[in-house]
Amino acid sequence: MRGKDKDTARSSPLVPAAVEDEIARQDWASMTCGCGRSAAHLQDVLWDAAEGHPAAFHALQGHVFTGPRLWPPAPAACAVLMAVWAAGPPRLATREVLLRTLLALLTAEDDGTPYEAGLYGQCAAFVRAGLPRLSGGGAGRPGSVTAAYADGIREIIGLCA
Repeated sequence: MRGKDKDTARSSPLVPAAVEDEIARQDWASMTCGCGRSAAHLQDVLWDAAEGHPAAFHALQGHVFTGPRLWPPAPAACAVLMAVWAAGPPRLATREVLLRTLLALLTAEDDGTPYEAGLYGQCAAFVRAGLPRLSGGGAGRPGSVTAAYADGIREIIGLCA
């Protein structure tokens, strides 16, 4: 990975360049993580998520979101998750947990004001921009868990409009 906080390059045939670039684009070290430390350690977690490790998505809880609360790295993490989806829907196990993580971000409390998007609004904007890609065959067959998550995301985004 070509990140501001990484001295060595990390490479994987499973991670498209666009996803690697999105991880590297963020200034993780300047964000305070939900655990109270710098969010720089999230680069490795998001890299693992981009490689398709379902446990990495679970590891975002407590760092990017906790229950209904979003933490400062939420929009940057959401941008990476949407880049993963945009690169092509991942395998089923990864797809389900990715969509469930996006749904968790979108069911958090809106911390914005009428004049400024908070963390929630920023996450919603990333998801809204990638919404067309959440439709179709990549979201799963009708009635599947994956399709239900995608439907929930589309419904929430529709309510936010």
